[in-house]
Amino acid sequence: MARTLGLGDTGPEVQRLQELLTQRGYPVVADGDFGEATHTALLRFQAQHLDSHGQPLEVDGRVGPDTWWSLAHPRPFLFHPPAIDFTQMPLPELGGSARGRHALAMALGELKAGAGEEGGYGRGPWVRKYLNGQAPEGSHWCAGFVSWCFWQDPDGPPFPYTVSARRLFGELGQRGWAHLSGERYTPEPGDLVVWSRADSDASEDHVGLVHHVAYGMLYTVEGNHGPRVQGFSYVLTHLDRLLGYAQVPGP
Repeated sequence: MARTLGLGDTGPEVQRLQELLTQRGYPVVADGDFGEATHTALLRFQAQHLDSHGQPLEVDGRVGPDTWWSLAHPRPFLFHPPAIDFTQMPLPELGGSARGRHALAMALGELKAGAGEEGGYGRGPWVRKYLNGQAPEGSHWCAGFVSWCFWQDPDGPPFPYTVSARRLFGELGQRGWAHLSGERYTPEPGDLVVWSRADSDASEDHVGLVHHVAYGMLYTVEGNHGPRVQGFSYVLTHLDRLLGYAQVPGP
């Protein structure tokens, strides 16, 4: 049995740990040195995975028997993850930039307030607030919702307000903040997730906020995916028409 590992350890067992973390979607350099980068990746893995008994791993930054088992035994898609409380902020160990987590907190506040359409598709005071005068009532409002959440940042808006998901993703891409579909990247709380909803009509694109990733699932908070601001879940490796993710860095 592999020995228990912790911060500061070195050697081939640490290198094996780093290789397993990378294979599971938490990329680190396999240099055999259990440093801060490996410690951070391990904390995120532990916060998102279960032991052999189906119980959450202890998030302690040490690799004992339970964590070794979980690293070596990926869960099948038939596994049913626990119910998620979308009204609660995800654990700090799951990462995310300060600005992204603040925007997510704003989104959760809107969710708890029952924000959404009133009087028909794309209508009502909530939606008018998100559209911000940039499009008439009845328009798609997912990007307006995400823009509104980020524009509540106490350090000021990190990007121009827009009601276009494609334009928003392009803006963040030009700043070097985007990760295209197919790149090795694990989304974090407060990241943006962007889909293409049609082959050619960019007005049908859709954007939401990442709540967190766990158990092979992506959990999001979205506006305009239904009449209200809601939480949703997806199998992480089966995201149809995914354009990619973007993380807005801290101030």
